[in-house]
Amino acid sequence: MESKLRLLSRWHQWRKFSEAYCQTGLIRLKNLFITRLSSCDLCGSPCRQYALLCQTCANDLPFFKTADIQGDLLNWPAVNRALPGAVFDHLVSLAPYEWPLSQWLIQLKYQGRFELAALLGQLLADHWQSRVTPYLEAEPGLVVAVPLHINKWQLRGYNQAHLIAESFAKKLGYPYGAGALSRMKETQAQVGQGGVARRKNLRRAFAVNTTSLPQHVLLIDDVITTGSTANEVSRQLKTMGVLKVTLATACLSLPG
Repeated sequence: MESKLRLLSRWHQWRKFSEAYCQTGLIRLKNLFITRLSSCDLCGSPCRQYALLCQTCANDLPFFKTADIQGDLLNWPAVNRALPGAVFDHLVSLAPYEWPLSQWLIQLKYQGRFELAALLGQLLADHWQSRVTPYLEAEPGLVVAVPLHINKWQLRGYNQAHLIAESFAKKLGYPYGAGALSRMKETQAQVGQGGVARRKNLRRAFAVNTTSLPQHVLLIDDVITTGSTANEVSRQLKTMGVLKVTLATACLSLPG
């Protein structure tokens, strides 16, 4: 009887392993299928590593060189001076707000090109792994995205920061808190406003919806300009006990 129970237990374990292996294999096959069927968004060539981006164009993207600043743009004096009083502790961005990333962000945000969120999330994840992870004392315990107010979400139908963050977290296997933050105040458009107006506009605009927060949180947005939005979210996270906030964005667009 005992041997039968042992055999039955092993059979259940093998079945679970087989199911998990098959699911992983199917996901990999699906990703490979999607990638190989796509053509580069920039030159039309076949793709291998990324859907919508061939390796030649990927190598030509204007990524920041961050080896000398340990992957943290706040260690770059020009960026640090442009973002005085940052509440977040580290800044990671792929590139300046230049073509083609600027074009992709506009198309994602205003033209509903959702497939670009997966591309940007994967590019950011690869950048994080190769240029940031080697310098980390501890990896983030949670990934969150800058939220949209419900009215703007209903008008647009989606939050581009959420889509990028979801892709990023999935690629790296980080826990993602889709509902950890909410935007309580419907703020005016930030474009064209100065730092003081932005800060006043964003005061008490965000809420943290969970008390179960790790010491290190990774906050994701599509682009950083003055840092006012990220500062306000970081301030709220730190009032809830978070010790370190790292901001990661696709692009950096400094004012002036």
